[in-house]
Amino acid sequence: MRVERVDDAGDPRLRDYRDLTDIALRRVSEPQGGLYIAESAKVIARALGAGHAPRSLLVQQKWLDDADSLLAAHPDTPVYVVPAEIAEQVTGYAVHRGALASMARPALPSVHETVAGARLVVVLEDIVDHTNVGAVFRSAAALGADAVLTTERCADPLYRRSVRVSMGTVFQVPWTRLPAWPQARTMLHASGFHLAALALSDDAIGLDAFAAADHDRVALLLGAEGDGLSRRAVEAADSVVTIPMAGGVDSLNVAAAGAVAVWALNPRRR
Repeated sequence: MRVERVDDAGDPRLRDYRDLTDIALRRVSEPQGGLYIAESAKVIARALGAGHAPRSLLVQQKWLDDADSLLAAHPDTPVYVVPAEIAEQVTGYAVHRGALASMARPALPSVHETVAGARLVVVLEDIVDHTNVGAVFRSAAALGADAVLTTERCADPLYRRSVRVSMGTVFQVPWTRLPAWPQARTMLHASGFHLAALALSDDAIGLDAFAAADHDRVALLLGAEGDGLSRRAVEAADSVVTIPMAGGVDSLNVAAAGAVAVWALNPRRR
């Protein structure tokens, strides 16, 4: 293991880990810079298990043994060992989940490659909260969706918070970016998907009734927090589907709604 001790928060070797709480800065250093940050030994292990390549690790002395086991297959990866106060100065928060890893961001596959063989895919339109994105991925993995597609303005699934909330399932669920409507509709129809928009509408079909129709391939459209799906997305859909509510509640959080719908539409469960 290649251990390098760093006692200066301004050391250029730590640039990948700088200002992790500043989303605007991370948009520049992560997607455009070709990296993402994985946090905690479990998440890093899942990233490595998915074949992603580590650039470096940042740890405190007490977690050095974890780094050794994680990097058994990557002995040349630098491991920066820093005091707790240096880790906080660099990242912008108190690091208490063990190791942080800077990972090389893999190239995204095409939509066609991502949905090949899939029967149920989740489409995230312009969801801006990284926590919700991570929660949707976790539900997709746990409840049987085959892939996730995100619009260009959707929050980054590989942002640190998304990865953490997903418990690393962003590495096991195939995903990629979709073009804008109506091109996205054309691509999904060409792959044989029935587009189901989860939205409030007077003519919406209840989720149970839609599930009973047993469409061979379904693309479930989930919209942004607050406003929901855009008009163009709803118009692109083949069906508008709603989850019947009780107790005077008109809707669920997008991650919760997505979990309910994925469970109901899982073709293997049906």
